[in-house]
Amino acid sequence: MKSCPHRPSSGESMVELRGPWLPSAGFLLLLPFLLLLLLPAVPAHHRASYKPVIVVHGLFDSSYSFRHLLEYINETHPGTVVTVLDLFDGRESLRPLWEQVQGFREAVAPIMAKAPQGVHLICYSQGGLVCRALLSVMDEHNVDSFISLSSPQMGQYGDTDYLKWLFPTSMRSNLYRICYSPWGQEFSICNYWHDPHHDDLYLNASSFLALINGERDHPNATAWRKNFLRVGRLVLIGGPDDGVITPWQSSFFGFYDANETVLEMEEQLVYLRDSFGLKTLLARGAIVRCPMAGIAHTAWHSNRTLYETCIEPWLS
Repeated sequence: MKSCPHRPSSGESMVELRGPWLPSAGFLLLLPFLLLLLLPAVPAHHRASYKPVIVVHGLFDSSYSFRHLLEYINETHPGTVVTVLDLFDGRESLRPLWEQVQGFREAVAPIMAKAPQGVHLICYSQGGLVCRALLSVMDEHNVDSFISLSSPQMGQYGDTDYLKWLFPTSMRSNLYRICYSPWGQEFSICNYWHDPHHDDLYLNASSFLALINGERDHPNATAWRKNFLRVGRLVLIGGPDDGVITPWQSSFFGFYDANETVLEMEEQLVYLRDSFGLKTLLARGAIVRCPMAGIAHTAWHSNRTLYETCIEPWLS
């Protein structure tokens, strides 16, 4: 027997019973956007952002060599503007270093001008010397972290494949005869060749390293030191298994004495005299040393562990 639906009499009010009210699907789609409108705006200076990064390559390198480094930075610091400068690639990297400094200066100046909050420099091998010269000659640079990646900051004194290719008839013991001549100084390698057994010749003939080290008097020495000290932080990276930088401690401003015993940075005259600002930087806690074993010279910019340990922490 079917029950018939109740029909209200004329005296009853028409009341419709419903369940709990549920929002429509369209309203649910709009809800996140409505909530965003109710939230206070975040000031621009509170938004996460990273300083631009400029990368300078080394001898016989090109920008392609830094594809892994670029990948690491993009992964850990998304949105970072990274510029790998494509200048003096390959054999052009043998050009005199002052010529390279001028070219790189023209390239980095507009990047710095667009970054009032500052920039970071990552400079590999020979490029580390180019960058140190840039910090010396640029009056208004705004470099926060200068990361020197396996760079012969106190010079090079070792037989490498590069030298054997460039000067096949010379050994390190007699290469000074070429490098400390006007002709030799036309090659970038000779600009930082540092023979500990011929220090007087080095000081008189070196047209680059002896000058940026403040080891030889010149009229710009005071201004260059002042400019260099504008840097926020100096990060030095290198290691005993590099296989190219000789001695490897040159990456940390150590170098041979006349007996080929390595003297550390704090024992070097350029430090003791504070000739270009090393001692001042260390005193203010602005030098970071990050030695790492087990990395060959050509792997510094592609080693993920090295990046996470020694580079990434300083890319603010």
